[in-house]
Amino acid sequence: QVQLAESGGGVVQVGGSLRLSCAASGSISIINRWAWYRQAPGQERDQVASITNEGRTNYADSVKGRFTIARDSAKNTIYLEMNNLKPDDTAVYVCHARQERSEGSYYYWDPYWGQGTQVTVSS
Repeated sequence: QVQLAESGGGVVQVGGSLRLSCAASGSISIINRWAWYRQAPGQERDQVASITNEGRTNYADSVKGRFTIARDSAKNTIYLEMNNLKPDDTAVYVCHARQERSEGSYYYWDPYWGQGTQVTVSS
């Protein structure tokens, strides 16, 4: 099992910046993909950024040019740098990791989720 712990959430004014962290612990073998999702109350959970073990990144259109996802493999940690924050960015931000597992000739990709950290952008 892998545990994910987010931190860095808080209240920030419009146009401000915030840095989120997600640290993985437990039975870590190969995490081939990390991602940040966000969810507002009553809304769907949407992916905002992802990064592979190769360093390839993807961003939702709503955050392109403002958010940056980064990875520190040595620390089993990812980050989300958020700049020029807007009220629509207000949500619970949740860390996700996908870990590869093999059993004989069979392969699995196990998903793990953090508890989330609240980000509130106020005017």
